[in-house]
Amino acid sequence: MHSFKIGHRTVGADSAPFVIAEMSGNHNQSLDRALAIVEAAAKAGAHALKLQTYTPDTMTLDIDEGEFHIADPNSLWAGTSLYKLYQEAYTPWEWHKSIFERANALGMLAFSTPFDETAVDFLESLNVPAYKIASFENTDIPLIRRVAATGKPMIISTGMANVAELDESVRAARAAGCKDLVLLKCTSTYPATPANTHLRTIPHLRDLFGCQVGLSDHTMGVGAAVAAVALGATVLEKHFTLRRADGGVDSTFSLEPEEMAALVVETERAWQAMGQVQYGATSAEQKSLVFRRSLYVVQDVAAGEVFTAENVRAIRPGLGLPPKALEIVLGRKAGNPIKRGTPLKWELLA
Repeated sequence: MHSFKIGHRTVGADSAPFVIAEMSGNHNQSLDRALAIVEAAAKAGAHALKLQTYTPDTMTLDIDEGEFHIADPNSLWAGTSLYKLYQEAYTPWEWHKSIFERANALGMLAFSTPFDETAVDFLESLNVPAYKIASFENTDIPLIRRVAATGKPMIISTGMANVAELDESVRAARAAGCKDLVLLKCTSTYPATPANTHLRTIPHLRDLFGCQVGLSDHTMGVGAAVAAVALGATVLEKHFTLRRADGGVDSTFSLEPEEMAALVVETERAWQAMGQVQYGATSAEQKSLVFRRSLYVVQDVAAGEVFTAENVRAIRPGLGLPPKALEIVLGRKAGNPIKRGTPLKWELLA
């Protein structure tokens, strides 16, 4: 469960969460829009920009019937075919270099999700710093082996994979050369509901496979991502667009720039707040100890007068005896005259 670097960013529990903005098909087939998304992601503070590298023909067949037709009325993409969907969503390969260069110029890392071996070969020619395996491809063992053979860090979404399938995928990746691995808890519904996100899986994944873990999040807002950090997530991935109202294949469950900025800030705050097991006053709290309650003389007391509940009380600040000493003090006598507002000390007792 070692920390490691993707480019100039460290991935691990000792570093702020690594935030990935997923462009997917939100460029709406416009390179200008794609570059605007890159710039907006950088301005929002995302650490990396991720694409998906495929063509309609590397994904499926050009058939619009049977299992190739999206008939589910509840699907965001109902009524079209798989081929037409990927035709609309894919990022032209000739755009990749320009997009990656713009991201790098703005201080962001840039990499992609390949969907077949030709995509891996292409991305290697662009010297990407890492690879992502999509949730629907996490049982594609030949693809995982091909990516692992590059020796670069791998991020794998868990999606619908069961433990046995994930074990097979992780073993295949490690055997083929992957040394730096992240598993992202992912719910393969679009959008996903918080109730179907099951973030408690994150620490279980970490302990089961001994690797860095995170969240590929399709819920709305930033709440799930913040909670994931509290459970040990070191990598966060969210789909990103300029405006959901602009449309696009993934726009419905994508963050807008202001939301991405909030995600970066709030997840880093969550990471900072995790800290360590801590009891007692921290160095920052030392000056606040004075505001505890303590025993004070609250009426003028003459020498030899008995301390009672009327002339001694536990009040703020905390410069007197602790409140637990009250039962010892009551009934004792004052050794000298004591003025109202004096913190009670043992030496004031007769």
